[in-house]
Amino acid sequence: MFSGADQQWMERALVLARQGLRSTTPNPRVGCVLVSPSGTLVGEGWHQRAGQAHAEAHALRAAGEQARGCTAYVTLEPCAHFGRTPPCSNALIDAGVARVMVAMEDPNPLVAGRGLERLREAGIEVRCGLLADEARELNLGFVSRMTRGLPWVRLKVAASLDGRTALPDGRSQWITGAAARADGHAWRARACAILTGIGTVRDDDPQLTVRDLPKSDGAQIGVQIGPPMGQLEQSIRQPLRVLIDSRLEVDPGAKLVRAGGLLLAHALDEAWLTDGPLADKARLLRDHGVELWSSPRSSPSLPGKVDLGALLAELARRGVNELHVEAGAGLNGSLVREAWVDELLVYLAPALLGDSRAMFNLEPPEALESARRLVFHEMVKVGEDLRILARFKQDSTK
Repeated sequence: MFSGADQQWMERALVLARQGLRSTTPNPRVGCVLVSPSGTLVGEGWHQRAGQAHAEAHALRAAGEQARGCTAYVTLEPCAHFGRTPPCSNALIDAGVARVMVAMEDPNPLVAGRGLERLREAGIEVRCGLLADEARELNLGFVSRMTRGLPWVRLKVAASLDGRTALPDGRSQWITGAAARADGHAWRARACAILTGIGTVRDDDPQLTVRDLPKSDGAQIGVQIGPPMGQLEQSIRQPLRVLIDSRLEVDPGAKLVRAGGLLLAHALDEAWLTDGPLADKARLLRDHGVELWSSPRSSPSLPGKVDLGALLAELARRGVNELHVEAGAGLNGSLVREAWVDELLVYLAPALLGDSRAMFNLEPPEALESARRLVFHEMVKVGEDLRILARFKQDSTK
């Protein structure tokens, strides 16, 4: 169905799409390549930021009149609706392209096959499914938000080889090396939001900002569209920071609070924050730019705690595709116990810490057959440490 040349050009489109890995949220990462009937590249582009031109528009602008009769290779179905930009399916039709090769259909209900249908109705040859798994992998969070109404939840842990995250007194800086820490910041940068708990804020007073990024692994771009990758790196956005603090215990002097722009999820009655004993503290936090979000109900398993499912649904409603979690054993355990975690991002250092703090507070299973099982997705050495990406099997009910 697809030729070797088709695969080669779609691979190129996926490389382009990766250039938007850290900048397109809440939109998907998309790349587009335009190839002439003679097999010559005449234009390419990728979606750089939400609200700006889509990948197809960049590629068409680069190709100009040469787009007529071309084959377009696009990593996601061209949109068919007016959003912040005009429909890309219309742009491809108007440009006179002859064929459109698409990696995967758009899971967005506003598109969901309509873009492909519009192209076919215009007499354009359309094929879909080329390197679909790779395209889906690039946009796991967007697919999750569109199909489940939930972000893709990635839980990051740095631990010793025997699975310990800190000494008994809480000291954890630094278990892993500089290369692994920089790599962790790259994973922060691709996320739409970073989540932590009050215990971590008390123990570590983290900033939860993106810093010390490693050099980009993006491939060289043939036809330069927009700012080079270096400029995009310098203007990297900071993900939304989210704190779970059920009883509003955070110190107003904490780094997370002082930086502003924090979403704080609590489980208190609103009266406590308006006329009750925490009214002054709530007012001070709001003065620092903190948004107080009240859990609509208490956690089903832990009364008086934030309902994690309700919070995740709220984050998805706000456009969060990928949620990056950096928390302590308590919150980590709750997220895993309630099956809200999609994958674990674990950095293992070649060290042993003995009877120290664990990754998760979880009850042991009654039998080995009942243990929570994951699938190793990727294992890479980063500096002197090992990075493991392991995924839970998807729960179709969530």
